[in-house]
This record gives sequence, C-alpha cells and structure tokens, in this order.
Amino acid sequence: MEQNADHVEEIQRASERALAISKLDRESSQLRNARAALRRIREGTFGICEECEEEIHPKRLAAVPWASLCLVCQEAADRCSRDLGRSPDSGRIDCF
Repeated sequence: MEQNADHVEEIQRASERALAISKLDRESSQLRNARAALRRIREGTFGICEECEEEIHPKRLAAVPWASLCLVCQEAADRCSRDLGRSPDSGRIDCF
C-alpha cells in the first residue's frame, strides 16, 4: 500500500512541475512580448504591423498592447503556424 502512495505522490509532483513549467513559459512569453513592444515604442514603430507595415487598429492595440501584427497578418501567421506545427511567434509569415 505504501508503494501506491509513493507512486501517487510522485505523479502529483510531476504534474505540479509540469504546471509550473507551463506557467513560466507563458509568463516568459508575455515578458518577451512586453519588452518587444517597449522596444517598438522607443524606435517609433509601435502600432505598425511588422509584416505588412500598415497601422495596427487601435482597438486591437487596446486589447493586445504588445501586438506586433495587424489582425489580418496575425490570422495568417496563426494559420501558417497551425499548418506547419510551429509557434506563431517564430518569425515572419513566409510559409506560402
């Protein structure tokens, strides 16, 4: 019976570690996005889509202040990353 309890505790610790790692990954990504937005502010390119160089709609920036792509380009990047099985943050959209 004690072996079962040890096994359950081991599984629980592994699950807690996985959750903590997932949270750290998410927070690290948010921090990178915020730093990139601050860099774009300093460079005077904040609010300009990095892909098509059009203005990012103010409503999008209000909802996602760190957005570097307009909605159209973000949707294309999301489709591309889904199709190629990679992160949408991995660079330009050149997947066509």
